[in-house]
Amino acid sequence: MTPPGRAGRKSTTREPIIQEPVSSESAAEPEATRREAGTAESSRANRGWWDRNADEYQIEHGTFLGDDRFVWGPEGLDEVEAELLGPAEELKGRDVLEIGAGAAQCARWLAAQGARPVALDLSHRQLQHALRIGGTFPLVCADAGALPFADASFDLACSAYGAMPFVADPVQVLREVRRVLRPGGRFVFSVTHPIRWAFPDEPGPEGLSVASSYFDRTPYVEQDEDGRAVYVEHHRTLGDRVRDIVAAGFHLVDLVEPEWPAWNSSEWGGWSPLRGNLIPGTAIFVCERD
Repeated sequence: MTPPGRAGRKSTTREPIIQEPVSSESAAEPEATRREAGTAESSRANRGWWDRNADEYQIEHGTFLGDDRFVWGPEGLDEVEAELLGPAEELKGRDVLEIGAGAAQCARWLAAQGARPVALDLSHRQLQHALRIGGTFPLVCADAGALPFADASFDLACSAYGAMPFVADPVQVLREVRRVLRPGGRFVFSVTHPIRWAFPDEPGPEGLSVASSYFDRTPYVEQDEDGRAVYVEHHRTLGDRVRDIVAAGFHLVDLVEPEWPAWNSSEWGGWSPLRGNLIPGTAIFVCERD
């Protein structure tokens, strides 16, 4: 799942996005709470959530994302400028795994640079949107905690708000990514900046006052009337993320906290110019394996 950045090229897809009927059961408003949620429950809930909400997500954010841009977060930091995977001219011929690809906008940009991307997502419906937009690279529906690839299959891996915020065991995912990377391979991933968990998820002034403990790692869960999770997001402090990276066998090369640019006037969830000028909204971790 890639958050929006600067408004990109409007979708050039030929077929409209068709939203599937929503049952009365799934339409019921879920209850938001903080409680424990393990690996299996988180995976099941988030697969279902993204399958149900992929159409709405692409309708709402497809214009922002474009068809083939690589945006790291809502601030609008673009890989064209950031070069966190390396200079664009050095991507040609490289095998790259995109994790949590959604409609595979980042993979499509990588392919345009001459790379050989593979786009992986937990949600089948999101990958249907990748098919709708088009591309010649493989699409794989799988869990990031059990990557269906041989050891040392890729030169690079990336994830723009994909998988990492939603998994109960981030070390397992990081170890899987390290396993499929070749020696010297790089993994770059972006997540909601951990400090944002202390603030209400509001773009206006009401989102500027601390409302909960930064150190409370209890997952955010939306559950149905029977108590079954339908959406789960996991909080890790900045120190937790660094320790997870090291525990998985990576070296942390850089930690990027994008500043909110003057040109970006958009709001998305809790992200906004007001908040973005005061607190970071995104953290990008640049990791390398031996």
